[in-house]
Amino acid sequence: MTKGKIIQFRRGRHTITNKHYLIEIEKVDNKEKAAKYLGKEVIWTSPAGKKIVGKISGVHGSKGVVRAIFNLGLPGQAITTEVEIK
Repeated sequence: MTKGKIIQFRRGRHTITNKHYLIEIEKVDNKEKAAKYLGKEVIWTSPAGKKIVGKISGVHGSKGVVRAIFNLGLPGQAITTEVEIK
């Protein structure tokens, strides 16, 4: 398993997509390394122990950040917390 960190919602100038999140993966610093994680499962665990599952859907930019879509939207407190990537 690999660890990652939720950076932000996927957003534009006027819109925020609630179920889409940007994730920074450890030791991934370019687009080619990030592309290897496409289709992998992402698990966020709440402080109460509830697990919310998502899937990596694409690369975001050229610095190795990926975009993940979660089945349920995550709470705002999830930003800057860790996730596990299978």
